[in-house]
Amino acid sequence: MAAKRRDVFMEIGEKKLFDKDAAYERWDQRNQRRGNDKYFHEDEREESYLRELKGRIQNNTSGFLKVVMTALLVLVQIVFVMWLSLQIRTNGTVWYYLIQVSSMVAIVALINRNQSPSYRIAWISIITLLPLTGFLLYFLWGRTGKKKKELDTYIMRQISYGNKFLVQDDDLWVDYAEENPVSGRMVKFMLSENFLLTEGNEVDYFPMGEDAFEAIFRDLENAKEFVLIDFFIVAEGGLWDKMHDILKRKIKEGVEVKFLYDDFGAAIRTRKYFKQILEHEGFEVRVFNPIMKYTSQLYMNFRSHQKIMVIDGKVGYTGGFNLADEYANLVERFGVWKDTGIRVRGDAVWGLTVVFLQMWEASSHDKEHVDYLKYKVMQDVQGDTWCQVISDGPANNPKNPIESIYNQMIMYSDQYLYITTPYLVIEDYMKQSLIEAVRRGVDVRIVTPNIPDKKYAKMLTNFNYGPLLKGGVRIYEYTPGFIHAKQILTEDAAIVGTINMDYRSFYLHYENGVWMSGEKIQNDIHRDFEKMFQESKEISYEDWQRRPLVWKLIQPLLNLFATLF
Repeated sequence: MAAKRRDVFMEIGEKKLFDKDAAYERWDQRNQRRGNDKYFHEDEREESYLRELKGRIQNNTSGFLKVVMTALLVLVQIVFVMWLSLQIRTNGTVWYYLIQVSSMVAIVALINRNQSPSYRIAWISIITLLPLTGFLLYFLWGRTGKKKKELDTYIMRQISYGNKFLVQDDDLWVDYAEENPVSGRMVKFMLSENFLLTEGNEVDYFPMGEDAFEAIFRDLENAKEFVLIDFFIVAEGGLWDKMHDILKRKIKEGVEVKFLYDDFGAAIRTRKYFKQILEHEGFEVRVFNPIMKYTSQLYMNFRSHQKIMVIDGKVGYTGGFNLADEYANLVERFGVWKDTGIRVRGDAVWGLTVVFLQMWEASSHDKEHVDYLKYKVMQDVQGDTWCQVISDGPANNPKNPIESIYNQMIMYSDQYLYITTPYLVIEDYMKQSLIEAVRRGVDVRIVTPNIPDKKYAKMLTNFNYGPLLKGGVRIYEYTPGFIHAKQILTEDAAIVGTINMDYRSFYLHYENGVWMSGEKIQNDIHRDFEKMFQESKEISYEDWQRRPLVWKLIQPLLNLFATLF
């Protein structure tokens, strides 16, 4: 069982039913004979960067089919459950009453489960509204099953191991708390979650994704020792071509490149054998949670939404941007795509490095741990910013420290509270915290997209406007296009990272961000918010009441089941 548990995210053991590496070798040999063995666009202009890049959206048929096949398997399960329910109702009186009793037991268990109220209400509604079928669906996907428990245990073991390398100087918290007694309480909470507090960091803020990638490419050109890369979405295009070109050259120069990505996020827009091609070129590659491995909630929700880059242990990046052309506006999908990010220098880079290595180890069943200290570099930076790198994921449920941190940012705000999020689907208690902040005299403003990437997400976000607008929260929609940025700012601190204000980010995905307190970084983010407010349309409560009738009918139903998709 231990060996089976270690095989959490890898493809089927050593005796694979389908050896993808061997298949790649045969495929590569055929292409070499035909002279078709250059698999990515080559860019010989080493200094071109974004201004000379041409964006493209390139879909991969095999990846698309993999996603579709998995979705079909899920659909087959649903159809089978409905058929089985019908058969039991028709022919199995004893089984019918047995499952009815089991449904009541499941409802009682859900009511007493230490989990999000919205999640419990959604499943109770399904079990109640769909007798038999609802219980069987819950049995398949709603319970904390054996596989998920094994995954949680394995991932938490890797996280706990990595946390040993986060050694805190206790005097730092005392120094910070003396100057900032209110936010010092939140810092103390984050320390209790093993989020390292560091001082003297230099942090650069990027108001657009293209600004971040310009800086990333410059730093990659100067890499000497190692590069650590982790993205949720990876898509072949202009950005990938440039990064791939630089990294290949760096590998030839002896630079170590570790590349981690989520399988669901990369499946459709990367070519077949993407991982094997990169490994052949000298990349070290790991894939988080292969989507064909599970057709349960693990496939649907157990994703790594993290975005981290670390270069030589001296520079770290994070933010909302993924490795795809739309994030740098090289292609247009939903108008102007606004994303934000940060470049960190100083001791906080070690926090980003540890989060990367924890997820790197969680994506493999290797018995040997990575040498963490190999990637730790002494810093000589004299900045003004306090930082704590934060991370979270479903293995932490029901503790969810990032959700607690966001709620504390709201509760401890005194003058202003500004938030950007592409999706606004939050629990009632957090809505109440926002409204209570308004009653304390805090200027609370939230910016969401005007042009959505998902229609149902727009409807859910809009539905959550109502009580907030009525309670005095000011809501803006970013009219130039789609805002994908995830950040929160108060007079004391800011967080920039991958965290949406929705159930998926707080409970179902692995996320990361950086909490920061410093005059320069807070001023930079504040200026960007002021620009966003000018570019956006403010939504009034009267505007919200005039939304389409169809929306008014659909939104309550969507909201009821929002935690399940």
